[in-house]
Amino acid sequence: MPQVEVSIGGRSFEVACQDGEERFLRAAAQMLDTEATALSNQIGRIPEARMLLMAGLMLADKTAGLEDSLRMAKARISELEAQGAPAPQRVEVPVVPAEVTETLAELAARAEALADQIEEGRG
Repeated sequence: MPQVEVSIGGRSFEVACQDGEERFLRAAAQMLDTEATALSNQIGRIPEARMLLMAGLMLADKTAGLEDSLRMAKARISELEAQGAPAPQRVEVPVVPAEVTETLAELAARAEALADQIEEGRG
């Protein structure tokens, strides 16, 4: 079982953990150290047990706030999923006026006639 040395509030501790868990232990210790350092900066030197208790309570308070936020987000997701997909929106595309269509058809016919004349002139 690996022994990991961590520093919390300027004090070193040797902690045992399972193989492969060292990274998680160091990350948890870093979070606790952040809170303990903030306490030490505000209050000054306090007994080790009190520092660890207060730092742990501060982390627990942050965790509770995050759990509340997560619970509200999950409730909102469930609410949105229950609503289902929104009804498709109707999109109206402007219709090309008949006179424009007729003019384009006439131009196409003229272009074809000119192409035929050119081909006949070459042949």
